[in-house]
Amino acid sequence: MCKAFSAIVLESGKVLWQMGIDSHDDLLRKFGIADKDIKPNFARIEISPDNGNYLKPDKWTFKLDEQVVPPWWNPIYEKYAHDAHKEWLKKLNRILVKKPIVHPFRDVKPPKKITKKHLSLLKQWDSVRASVRDSVWDSLWASVGDSLWASVRAYIGSFFRLPRKSWKYTENIKCKGYPFQSAVDLWMMGLVPSYDGKVWQLHGGLKADVLWRGEIEEKKNGSSELSKSTSS
Repeated sequence: MCKAFSAIVLESGKVLWQMGIDSHDDLLRKFGIADKDIKPNFARIEISPDNGNYLKPDKWTFKLDEQVVPPWWNPIYEKYAHDAHKEWLKKLNRILVKKPIVHPFRDVKPPKKITKKHLSLLKQWDSVRASVRDSVWDSLWASVGDSLWASVRAYIGSFFRLPRKSWKYTENIKCKGYPFQSAVDLWMMGLVPSYDGKVWQLHGGLKADVLWRGEIEEKKNGSSELSKSTSS
């Protein structure tokens, strides 16, 4: 399984990595390296915290992610990997937002009543859905389960302080800050939206109950409005 710091160590001693890419296969493609089965001149490596917590790591552990150790491998290559990891950490700490992780159903008590404020955020999130159509994000609204995962991804993204242009497929979203902030705001209120292709729902509470259900209708002028809904 790929870790956040994954890299390719060449026999020459050069370490190849890129912030945001944790797949060895993607790294090989990016740097134009052929995956040779016989006597490869590279090795896949990973360095990850033992406790699995990148916000509060305990001990960083090196792993040579190869079934067969390359004949040229020796301990100096592990040092090269750790040196590269230090550079990766410097970059990570510049963009990582170190804040408590919140579980929307367990850690936050949902509102007793869904108000215009909540529905305004939902309309913004629906606008995001419309703006990222035909992109990789579009598939995340294919079903109720997938649309819940879209909120998870939006929340995870809020832990990174990146330039506005760094968020791919969001060119049509009109905002200056984080393009998925509406889902994060709902999340912090104990509400997670789901969408089945027609009807939106807001879930909350320990059992992720449906607290609101309704449609968002598109108007001819490009705006949208909430249709009649049922609240529980």
